[in-house]
Amino acid sequence: MWVTVTSAQNERTNRHTRPAHTAHLDTFCADRMPPPEQLPSFFRDLPEYSYPERLNCAAELLDRMVVGGSGERTAFIHELGLWTYRRLLEAANRIARVLLEDCELVSGNRVLLRGPNHPMLVACWLAVVKAGGVAVTTPWLLRCRELVSVADKGQITLALCDARYAGDCEDAFARHADGSARPNARIVLFNSDSPDSLEALMATKPGEFRNCDSSCEDVAMLAFTSGSTGQPKGTMHTHRDVLAAADCFPRYVLKASADDVFIGSPPLGFTYGLGGLVLFPMRTGASTVLLEQSSPGHLLEGIARYRASVCFTAPTAYRAMLKQLSRPQVASLRKCVSAGETLPLSTFEAWHEATGGKIIDGIGSTEMLQIFISAPEEQIRPGATGRAIHGYEAKIVRDDGTDAAPGEVGRLAVRGVTGCKYLDNEREQAKYVQNGWNLTGDSFRMDQDGYFWFQARTDDLIVSSGYNIAGIEVENVLLEHPSVQECAVIGVPDSDRGQVLKAFVVTTANYPPCEQLKKELQDFVKSQIAPFKYPRSLEFVASLPRTATGKLQRFELRKKSE
Repeated sequence: MWVTVTSAQNERTNRHTRPAHTAHLDTFCADRMPPPEQLPSFFRDLPEYSYPERLNCAAELLDRMVVGGSGERTAFIHELGLWTYRRLLEAANRIARVLLEDCELVSGNRVLLRGPNHPMLVACWLAVVKAGGVAVTTPWLLRCRELVSVADKGQITLALCDARYAGDCEDAFARHADGSARPNARIVLFNSDSPDSLEALMATKPGEFRNCDSSCEDVAMLAFTSGSTGQPKGTMHTHRDVLAAADCFPRYVLKASADDVFIGSPPLGFTYGLGGLVLFPMRTGASTVLLEQSSPGHLLEGIARYRASVCFTAPTAYRAMLKQLSRPQVASLRKCVSAGETLPLSTFEAWHEATGGKIIDGIGSTEMLQIFISAPEEQIRPGATGRAIHGYEAKIVRDDGTDAAPGEVGRLAVRGVTGCKYLDNEREQAKYVQNGWNLTGDSFRMDQDGYFWFQARTDDLIVSSGYNIAGIEVENVLLEHPSVQECAVIGVPDSDRGQVLKAFVVTTANYPPCEQLKKELQDFVKSQIAPFKYPRSLEFVASLPRTATGKLQRFELRKKSE
C-alpha cells in the first residue's frame, strides 16, 4: 500500500509516494526519492536476498552476533586496544540513547559523522541506524566548504565528530553555503574527555536499547559520490540495500571466514571502505584492523603487525607496496581486493610474482553501494574486471540503447539487488538509470564468456583523428616502463585532430624528469601499441590528483590542461 505523505520539515509538496509502513517521522529522504519511472529494476525474488519487511540492518549486523554467542569475539582492532562485538554493541546502544534522549533525534533525521577510521566512528554509524536515523559518514579529509555542501543537501543539523577534527565541522555547521546562519545545529564530539563529550553522555546511559522498528525500505544511509565530475551527489541506501551488499560480494567472491582479519586503506566515509572494513567482516563475524594512517607504508606495516589476512585498497597502493615489501611481511594475506579504479594488468602480474597471491579486482560505485562485477581467485582472468556477481546482471549497450555484441565497446549497464537512488536529483537520476538499468559511466567490452574488460570512463574515451582511444590502454603501457611510478592519460583539444593524448607522469626515484625521458616514453608507447595511440603531449608531475580512496580525479587534470 502506498500513500502520499507530506513531511512537516519539507515546505514543498511531496512529489512522490512512500510506504505507509515506514518508521520515519521525518520523511525528508522519502520525499526526495526519484519518481517511480526513474527507479532501477531491483531483484527482490531471489531467496538469498529475501529479508523481512521489518528490518534494522544495524541490529542484524551487530545484535545478531552477540545474541548468537559471538559477543566476546574481536570486532575491531585499533592501536589503542581491542573492541569485542559485545563492547561495540553496548557502545552503540548508549550512543543511540544519547541521540534520542539528549539530542532529540527524530526517526529519519540525518546525522553527519566525521572522523578517521576508528571503532567509535563505527559505533556511531551503528547507533544512528539503530535509533532510526540516517547515517551520513564523511571522510575526515573533507574541508569546510565540502561539509557545508553535504549539510545543505542533506538538511543536516546534528553531527557526531571526532574531537581532533572538529574545526572544519564547527565552521561548516555555523552557516549555509549562502552565508546564512544554520539554526539549531549541534555537534557532539567523541574521543574527548570534555564534560559534554559523547563519552560523558554515554556514561549516563544503560547498555541496552530497543532498536527502531524500521521498514526494510527505510533509508539507512546517505552517501555522497566522491565527485569524479567535481560535483558530489547524494545517494540513498535502505536497510535492505545494506544487507544485500553485505551478502553478495563477501559470500560469492571474497569467501572470507570468521577467523579472518581484515585491513585496508579506504576511509569509512566512502562506501568502499564501509563495505570492506565494516559491513563485510561484521556480516562474516570476522575482525578488522582500523588504521588511522593508511598510506601504503602504514598499510604494509599493519599487515605484518596484526597478521591481517584480507586487504582492501586501491591499485595505486598495491603498486606502491611492491617497492617496499618483503614476502614475509605479507605472508599472512590470503585475500587482496582492489577497487576504486581499474587494476592494471602490470600491477596484477607484479603482485602475483612478488607475493604468490592474486588480487581480486572489482568495480562498484557509490550509487550501487558496493561491488557488482568481480571474480573469485580461481575464476580470475588477468586483465579483466570479472563477471557480474551473484545478485546482479550486466551488459554492454550502444549509445542508442541497444545491446552490444560480444567484443564490442559500449556503456556498462547493470541491475540487481541494489540500485541508484539519487537524493532530490531527477536530472542525474534520469541519466544514470535508463529502462531499469543503471548506467555506470564506464566503457567496457564483454567477451564471449561474460567477462568484462574495462576500456575507460565513457567521458574518457579519446577521439583523435577519427580513432577511438581508451586512455587506460596507454596508461597500462606507460606503467610497464621502469621510469613510471604513476600516470594518467586524457584527451586535450587539438585543431588538427580534434583531440590528442596527453600523459601526466610521476617518475620513480631513479629517473629524473627530462626531455630525453619524455621522448623515450613516447617512443616506448609507439613501440608497444599502434603509433596513433602515443601521447603527443607528456607532462611530468609530482603527484596525481586522487580522492581519499585512491580514485583518480581526471576532471582536475582536464582543468589543468585548459
